[in-house]
Amino acid sequence: MKTEKDGRPVWTKKDLLGLEYLSREEIALILYTAESFKEVTTRQIKKVPALRGKTVINLFYEPSTRTRTSFELAAKRLSADVINVAIEASSVRKGETLIDTGRNIEALKIDIIVVRHNTSGAPNILSRAVKSSVVNAGDGWHEHPTQALLDMFTLKSKLGRIEGLNVSIIGDIAHSRVARSNIWGLTKMGANVTVCAPKMLIPDKIEDMGVKVTTDIDEALEKADAINVLRMQFERDGALAFPSKLEYFKQYGVTAERLKKCKKDIVVMHPGPINRGVEMSSEVADGANSVILEQVTNGIAVRMAALYLVSNARGKEI
Repeated sequence: MKTEKDGRPVWTKKDLLGLEYLSREEIALILYTAESFKEVTTRQIKKVPALRGKTVINLFYEPSTRTRTSFELAAKRLSADVINVAIEASSVRKGETLIDTGRNIEALKIDIIVVRHNTSGAPNILSRAVKSSVVNAGDGWHEHPTQALLDMFTLKSKLGRIEGLNVSIIGDIAHSRVARSNIWGLTKMGANVTVCAPKMLIPDKIEDMGVKVTTDIDEALEKADAINVLRMQFERDGALAFPSKLEYFKQYGVTAERLKKCKKDIVVMHPGPINRGVEMSSEVADGANSVILEQVTNGIAVRMAALYLVSNARGKEI
């Protein structure tokens, strides 16, 4: 990673495709930049001119509430022009490929494409086809980098650090891009990560990513400083792992009773949407340890940082 003469890091990548591809220093730079943008969200006029004259396209091939809205607000608070492409009413329905869609959008002289796609690797393919910056807003089962970044930003805000923390990720690990991005990010930043799920929902050789694996939720909770509870994706293969949502909740749901055995200041996170009574009880989701709504708020600052950095990359690396 390049640095200024005074040693400060300089962002050089034109894209943000995943945390697997970032160094510890690059992740730290995004989190540091987000700190300054968080202050903007507290002002009466929540806007700065950092991306004035730039155009951001939100290209979402999958449904989204939090992520798309968060990216839209982030771009607007940086004074960029924002266009949301409605895929269901676009030429994609006529058979247009992702690359053709991206190149035609780029021909409109835009600057950043924020893309969510149901195919793993789609943002990487798009980034090689266009000169505009590409930001991954979630691709298949691969990565969701800005979600992991906002999770880490929230952890650091609440606990003052990331290095040395014990973080347990609980739920549908196999189908979760959030889990993968969090694992890459947290381990690079020095956290100790445990993943917990039914055996069928733990990917083979996930230990190679530097995590501890357990199927016992009480073990995952015992020494955790923070837990990140994932949505159980029954619409995928989750139904094969458990016959019912109630059965899953009994064995893996985070309840107030289970939290009583944890550290008193344990941080409870969830990327949303929450299935109450499946992954966690309402008492936990709305309880004193929950930072779920803070995650949503922090997502704006983190995405402001991501858009700002890729737009102003020095000597952009493709």
